[in-house]
Amino acid sequence: MKRNSRLSLALHSLGHMAGDPERTRTSADIAAHAGTNPVVVKRVLGRLRAAGLLIAERGHAGGWRLARPPHEITLADVYLALDERLAPAAEEAAPRCAVEHALEQRMASLMDEAESALISRLRTLTIAAAREPVE
Repeated sequence: MKRNSRLSLALHSLGHMAGDPERTRTSADIAAHAGTNPVVVKRVLGRLRAAGLLIAERGHAGGWRLARPPHEITLADVYLALDERLAPAAEEAAPRCAVEHALEQRMASLMDEAESALISRLRTLTIAAAREPVE
């Protein structure tokens, strides 16, 4: 699964859960709604559980539900729980020349700045607010 599709799946799932926070949803239900495999759902939502965003309940009536109210879960919480970066990290190969090395360092610095700005902005949006239409 592509990196961005994990984030999309997580945000989509949490967005629906925010509409009825007490309802428990199975991986199969989430997968059917998202058009993916339940194993993929379990992997992605397992990361959110590990970050304290979801509760996993076992058993016949088990499934997933929000661990906190939707207005307390930011998009940054979700993004960071998945431990991904939208801007890929620079490769660690030895540069062939000083110019290449300088350019790679500059680009890495810019990507870090962009990533920090993205996370700062994501901290201002909650799952509850993200469900509202954009004006």
